Amino acid sequence: MKAALIQLRVSSREIPEERWVRVEQLLSGLEGEQLDLIVLPELWSVGFSNFGRYEQEAEPLHGTTLLRLAAWARRLHCHILTGSFVERQGNRLYNTMALLDVNGFLLGTYRKIHLFGFASREQELLTPGQQTSEIYTPYGIFGLATCYDLRFPEQFRHMVERGATAFVVSAAWPRERLEDWRLFCRVRALENQSFLLACNHAGEIDGCAGAGHSMIVAPDGTVLAEAGADEEIVRLEMDLNEAHRFRRQFPALRDRVPIE
Repeated sequence: MKAALIQLRVSSREIPEERWVRVEQLLSGLEGEQLDLIVLPELWSVGFSNFGRYEQEAEPLHGTTLLRLAAWARRLHCHILTGSFVERQGNRLYNTMALLDVNGFLLGTYRKIHLFGFASREQELLTPGQQTSEIYTPYGIFGLATCYDLRFPEQFRHMVERGATAFVVSAAWPRERLEDWRLFCRVRALENQSFLLACNHAGEIDGCAGAGHSMIVAPDGTVLAEAGADEEIVRLEMDLNEAHRFRRQFPALRDRVPIE
């Protein structure tokens, strides 16, 4: 599988449509690369810290984000993880992302379970998701997660127990906790003997700077590819079956003893 993580630069000076134009320019630049998966960051259109625009920018599940990115999935013949957007369902808002297949069809969604409460209004404005998401793809089972979820190992172990061999994470992780980001990405991959593809954002929204450093981590915790601090596309071709081979070679998951 050949993947590309679009580490987008967000800015308080841009309106969402301007950011959409830049994203579509970046997607256009990927034509001809024969990618299998493209991943975008968390709440890249509205900007995670732009809490005052959540209500205004909220959309239904089959709204602007899915419609516009489905066209790109068909054009590039590539799976696209949309990154997350503010989803409106009735009178509730969710931090939601979706996986589209090469024909632009919806394979599955994930609503962020762990909403961030520290110096954030996410818990005030949004409703948490209630279940993990494991999606069957031609390359294996993807377990989806969003940003703060990385701090909760039980979510990732649950996804492994449901068959995941790769985690795909969209994030808006801040620069001030960069080393936490790098640590959690490696540990979540290593302890679950799974690939981890984590797409963060760069730039700054309302004084909160993104850490960047999107990365792809192997099942043994090795960082295979990592971005810097600015806008960048991380590309890597990998064999996701390596997760199965590594688990057979070093059977830590098999040796686990459940503790009541």
